[in-house]
Amino acid sequence: MKFWKSHRFATTGFLLATAVTLFFLVRMASTAIYWANPAHHNETVKPWMTAGYIARSWHVDPRILDLLGGLPGPKDHGPWTIKQAADARGVEVSVVIAQVNKALAIIKAQGDRR
Repeated sequence: MKFWKSHRFATTGFLLATAVTLFFLVRMASTAIYWANPAHHNETVKPWMTAGYIARSWHVDPRILDLLGGLPGPKDHGPWTIKQAADARGVEVSVVIAQVNKALAIIKAQGDRR
């Protein structure tokens, strides 16, 4: 208790730095565990997915997927889901999913991986 009384500022700073470090460590570990699971590799494209999620699952460059899949780039509109992209274009979700699947097939055939 004597240390706390004489070094409050330093102790508080240390505890805050430790808490922030633990937060980012847990976040990094959970992300690594999630993407290491084979169930998340080459996932079937679903309406809730973003281009970034699909690109990470398929190990492709998200910019190429945006371009070939006809999706809005993140700099234009942020990370849109497949459903949001379909709604913005005024087409059915299945049309956008088919276009993304075609893009994935082209990217995979060309070997354009990141």
